[in-house]
Amino acid sequence: MSLEIKIDRVSMTYTIERRVVPALDSIDVTIQSGSFVAIVGPSGCGKSTLLRLIADILVPTEGTIRIGGRQPSELRQKRQIGFVFQDPTLLPWRNVLENISLPIAVAGTGAPGGPSATDLLDLVGLRGFGEARPAQLSGGMQQRVAIARALILQPSVLLLDEPFGALDEITRQRMNVELLRIWTQTGTTAILVTHSLSEAIFMADRVLVMSERPGRILADIKVPVTRPRGLDQMATAAFFETVNRARQVLFGQGADDTSPRPPSPVTVA
Repeated sequence: MSLEIKIDRVSMTYTIERRVVPALDSIDVTIQSGSFVAIVGPSGCGKSTLLRLIADILVPTEGTIRIGGRQPSELRQKRQIGFVFQDPTLLPWRNVLENISLPIAVAGTGAPGGPSATDLLDLVGLRGFGEARPAQLSGGMQQRVAIARALILQPSVLLLDEPFGALDEITRQRMNVELLRIWTQTGTTAILVTHSLSEAIFMADRVLVMSERPGRILADIKVPVTRPRGLDQMATAAFFETVNRARQVLFGQGADDTSPRPPSPVTVA
């Protein structure tokens, strides 16, 4: 099952040494059920903060977030939000199957009718590595385990915070293809934070381009590349044109930086 995510004028500020630091400013977007959305923007613009708000790790200073009409806290308590970080954070003393099963051990129960750890091992392409320890795996293989672990409770929403940022380019592209295959089979609503424009456009149905801090949505770009996708589509005119549109938004934002309130986000078909 996948769910719609509605973010309504969400702002977030932090207090650091008695100084108020704005992180996000009036984020207003709806992410359709079952879609794949990528978020790009400069470092420190609040991309990861937005993911943590959706996951109920943080609570917004202003505005509301609803997932399938419910508060994120309800979805988190029901373990319907899966989160994959840049660091796979696997427990070194547990083997691969035990790491995948960790959320079940913590929750005390699995998802009714949900996949087994062995099923997910096959899904992420690691059959035969169930008894291996994390130290025996490559970086890409460890991230496959982290993705399987995030899916073990059949979440309705999958949040991915730079999951392939530490990988070499060849491994990263292979993982992009694998993640799309997994997403297609699971049908979750997925949100990917990345610094790579090409990765965002290859993976997503829509790309949200954010400004410098405090983060605002500058553009909501629809990706015209057909599915299913393969690496050969990265050489198409539609792909290059979409990358250029996103780049123009990112590097053309300086003129708006002094504005007290940004214009409405631009939707690019």
